[in-house]
Amino acid sequence: MGDPCEAMRGLRATIDPKSCTAIPGGRHCTIRRTPHSPAVLSQGICVVDFIRQSLSVNRCPHCQIANPTMPIEWQPKRTDRTDGAEPEIWAGYRCTTCGSIIVARGHNVVINHEHKIAIDEFYPPSKAAAIDIPPIARRFLQQAYDTLHAPDAAAVMAGSSVDAMLKELGYVDGSVYARIEKAVQNNVLTKGMGQWAHEVRLGSNRPRHADADRPHVSSTEARQSVEFAEALGQFLFVLTARIERGIKDATDANVSEGGNKG
Repeated sequence: MGDPCEAMRGLRATIDPKSCTAIPGGRHCTIRRTPHSPAVLSQGICVVDFIRQSLSVNRCPHCQIANPTMPIEWQPKRTDRTDGAEPEIWAGYRCTTCGSIIVARGHNVVINHEHKIAIDEFYPPSKAAAIDIPPIARRFLQQAYDTLHAPDAAAVMAGSSVDAMLKELGYVDGSVYARIEKAVQNNVLTKGMGQWAHEVRLGSNRPRHADADRPHVSSTEARQSVEFAEALGQFLFVLTARIERGIKDATDANVSEGGNKG
């Protein structure tokens, strides 16, 4: 692996010594996938999304509807810049379900002697549960993101994610709220986190045990439940993992620097 591939520069690609079957005369690109990059690698060939008259995404990042229809709203426009970097091209797409806009950022490429605009990133990016969250809780949280258009389902998934996070820490018995209170008493969670849990009411309890007055969770309540589950995962697992990686990186750097001095 080495320098950025010229044809796919901006898509986080790296060069492999094999010849590329996607770009005659070029080189094979192995895409380093990131949460924001629409580029993927399929059967050894670069599959890149291009700016066109409609956008193909699995879910709208705003309303989370699956397979949305997204016609182009703003035609591609290159923005000039004075810092010497390569100009970027922007386009806007509209979700016909919720009316919200997704902005695509890209750059010019030439593939098979044809000029195209390769998409680098979407804004806002699709929601993805952090990899540092334990697998069961992460899967429930991802399902909560994906079902925000169905508030009852999203609230159930958010509550299940919180439940799984608490179990991961050894808090198994009692209701979710009782276990959160126990975690607060043990200084595992802050008082603020405990208060927040009671404020959002973790609406998952109502769809599972519907009451006569309010059998359904509103969109606002569901979003608040999902936001709490996301924040809890960040607080308990993601931040801890980032700190551990930071310590390790700093230690490794110090060891390497000491070895170089020697």
